Amino acid sequence: MPQDNLSVSLDTILLHLGPFGKFNIVNYALLLFPIYLAGMYGSVFVFEAPDLSYRCAVDECESTLNHSLWLPHALPQEKGVPSKCRRYSMNETVYTSNSTCSVDSFDSSYSVECNSFVYSDEDSAVKDFNLACQNWKRTLIGTVHNAGLFVSLPLTGIISDRYGRKLALSIASLMNGVFGFLRSFSVNYTMMLVLEFLEAGLGAGAYSTAFVIAMELVGPKGRVFGNTLINGVYVLGLMTLAGLSWRLQSWRHLLQIIYAPAVLVFSYIWLLNESVRWLLSKGRNNEAIVILKKAAKMNNVELSEQLLYPLNDVQKTDKPTEESEADQSKEQKGTESTFARVIKSRIIRKRVFVCSFLWITCTFVYYGLSINSVSLAGNKYVNFMLVGFVEIPANIVCLLILDRYGRKRTLVSMYVLSALLCISLSLVPKDLKWLSLILYLSGKFSITVAYSSVYIYVSEVFPTSVRQSLLAVCSSLGRVGSTLAPLTPLLALYYANLPAIFFGSLALMASLLVFTLPETLNLPLPDTIEEAEMLSTVKREKPTVE
Repeated sequence: MPQDNLSVSLDTILLHLGPFGKFNIVNYALLLFPIYLAGMYGSVFVFEAPDLSYRCAVDECESTLNHSLWLPHALPQEKGVPSKCRRYSMNETVYTSNSTCSVDSFDSSYSVECNSFVYSDEDSAVKDFNLACQNWKRTLIGTVHNAGLFVSLPLTGIISDRYGRKLALSIASLMNGVFGFLRSFSVNYTMMLVLEFLEAGLGAGAYSTAFVIAMELVGPKGRVFGNTLINGVYVLGLMTLAGLSWRLQSWRHLLQIIYAPAVLVFSYIWLLNESVRWLLSKGRNNEAIVILKKAAKMNNVELSEQLLYPLNDVQKTDKPTEESEADQSKEQKGTESTFARVIKSRIIRKRVFVCSFLWITCTFVYYGLSINSVSLAGNKYVNFMLVGFVEIPANIVCLLILDRYGRKRTLVSMYVLSALLCISLSLVPKDLKWLSLILYLSGKFSITVAYSSVYIYVSEVFPTSVRQSLLAVCSSLGRVGSTLAPLTPLLALYYANLPAIFFGSLALMASLLVFTLPETLNLPLPDTIEEAEMLSTVKREKPTVE
């Protein structure tokens, strides 16, 4: 039986089972745990190496008790505040080793770079590894973390599409737990960077895998609600991260507490049900039928033999004829290289490019706003929580409008709105901090709606046989944005509003590219490349507003 008929049959069965019966609730509960952890892991570097207060150590005077007399005169002023990285040289004609430091002890006509530093009592890897005045090293920690996703997402995608979703999720979560926990014992900066890369490079695919399983678990009507639930739990992870950081005030203890539970997800190899849609795409129909019957029993629903007949019929008619063997051989060759299959389809190639750019924009703006939130006036932990909390109403709005107005309208509107809000930040006077905060939160709100929509949209335009692989390609290329986002605070050193202008410009470009993509509202997930290509030719009425 053709694969497209299997898809129609499965969607009919899922509709009969209901979008969120007991079976779905149990499986979603299992999937939401690694997603909750991923909410903490994605931004933990913000609290591993936050900038903190420090100044040059004036070794000649530190042992004296009259700091208030000499310290203001030991450091040059930069932009109205004492320099953190330079100090005045000693006036040798006045200063002697046995004298008390005073105003006259320093030569204010000549400053030098600091050799050592005095740090505040705040906890940070900056203090532990003496990274003062090396902002590039501090921000590189986040960049290295996100660079690991270039390895993790394709690798996890290959494992997921070839060997199964739950195996990929279990292995990725185990890698998160092992390398994240070990990172808390880093003895130097290099060790921290290596473990940062390995943890993300081998474990960051856990979120995308859990997301794909969740999307394949329900029919078209349940995807948006499922996505909203996933994103809400992810936000709880973000807020938990800020709360734990505030409470613990120790980046090492923070890593130990949040990464240890990830090891438990390895048990999903035995606890979690495999994706039925993936099993069908691999011809393992008997296993798929067993899971569907289990779901029906848990949901107190009876599946008739008529509903299951198309799946059983495949097993009965799948005889080892020369023709079928040739078809299987051809199919195996086609699945050997996801990249090769994509290259042959001009429509899919274009889709991969556009979806990747949409992802770059979302990750760059989304993570950029989150990371720069700790630089806003006020408590950095509260600011981070607020920027995270605004994602909850954003995802509720996403739930309300995606199935009402369609994917394309939502994406275009949110990208344009995000661009206007971010660019507006550069026009607000510095003394209107309340207005800046409102615009900042509104910008995060709109890009969150766009990001949630992109996740759903990308899962709907690619076929089941290579869905996670292509989602991983788009997500991996999209991580260019999240890799560059930790560096945006450096732009603010040159011009405070430069990051916001970058965010807005990229969002405007993304809004234009959305027009080249098809609408997928209420369409079944495509199971073959041919079905995915047909999405661009489907003529459909505009979404009606009730």
